[in-house]
Amino acid sequence: MSHDSSLEGAIHQRATTKEIPMNVQSLPMLRFINHLGETVEPLPAWANNETLVTFYQDMVLSRTYDNKAVALQRTGKLGTYPSHLGAEAFGIGIGHALQPSDVLIPYYRDMPAMWVRGIPMEKNLQYWGGDERGSDFTPSEDVHCHDLPFCVPIATQCTHAVGVAAALKIEGAHKAALVTCGDGATSKGDFLESINCAGAWNLPLVFVINNNQWAISVPRALQCAADFLSEKARGAGMNGVTVDGNDAVAVHDCVLAALDKARKGKGPTLIEAVSYRLSDHTTADDASRYRSDDELQQAWQYEPIQRLKLYLTNIGAWSDEQEQAWLQECKSLVEAAVDNYTNLVPQAPESAFDYLYESPPAELNAQRDELIHKVMRMQGGHHG
Repeated sequence: MSHDSSLEGAIHQRATTKEIPMNVQSLPMLRFINHLGETVEPLPAWANNETLVTFYQDMVLSRTYDNKAVALQRTGKLGTYPSHLGAEAFGIGIGHALQPSDVLIPYYRDMPAMWVRGIPMEKNLQYWGGDERGSDFTPSEDVHCHDLPFCVPIATQCTHAVGVAAALKIEGAHKAALVTCGDGATSKGDFLESINCAGAWNLPLVFVINNNQWAISVPRALQCAADFLSEKARGAGMNGVTVDGNDAVAVHDCVLAALDKARKGKGPTLIEAVSYRLSDHTTADDASRYRSDDELQQAWQYEPIQRLKLYLTNIGAWSDEQEQAWLQECKSLVEAAVDNYTNLVPQAPESAFDYLYESPPAELNAQRDELIHKVMRMQGGHHG
């Protein structure tokens, strides 16, 4: 047998024997509520019924929005869209842990966290609809945060986060930065260099990995030989912890502690939240080509929304009547956001030049002027 065929065989064996959702969920990790809606550890003091109902409502709203966004893409009203189906506890847990003065540096599957942070849903629709105004988070009546917009290139947001956190430290502000990424990003140099820098400089920065088991079509088993991605923290000289990413309580509690530590100048933390991507990678993907229906159905047993609903229902904090009323409210909120998006006056064509440089070079201005003249000729001399 050749060396190449031996390597191919080893890769195939690892991919087919390592980690399926059931095994992932059985690994030791921080968890308060299991997939049956049962508490396995005493809940933290902050986790009162009112707070958890809010978490649940935000998660349901996020999923309602997600379903609508996919439908808009399918009908040609939105560009390629990355669903966050299965990551609702991840986003909502993070969003509620951040203080207004903190800075979120998101990756492209972070609409739930951004919603909690005050970014309107129509901003997200604008972004995936190709409207640059969807990345404009200038503080306003609707937007109160100083977060960065989505980052689609894999792991490059981690380097941005290091810069943000370094600035916060230099300013002497008791603030923290938090950056998210997927499991595939942890194999990139940008991620590894960023955690190394954060550890060496003792930055007020929290890294949170959405380990949803698939980096497009590459399974987690081929990404890293370690049992936990959080083990990568050790080489960077920071604490690493793995939590159940389908448990909103676990995600929120761990992120709360890490942010508090960062604000106090005690350094960065790497958190791995283990979940499962219940959707295709994006609307341009067909996950059935590389993962089995059995694996997907098994993963649905652990999904975050049903888990929290079971818990709240069991303790009498949520009812069918409340459920139906909230679903209707979610539908109304999402439809209002869609109306705001579809009724927005489109940007002028030459605006495509306006987001490349702070001070555009002369040749780019010349091209912009040329486009304006072409558009005016096409419109018979009228250009708004």
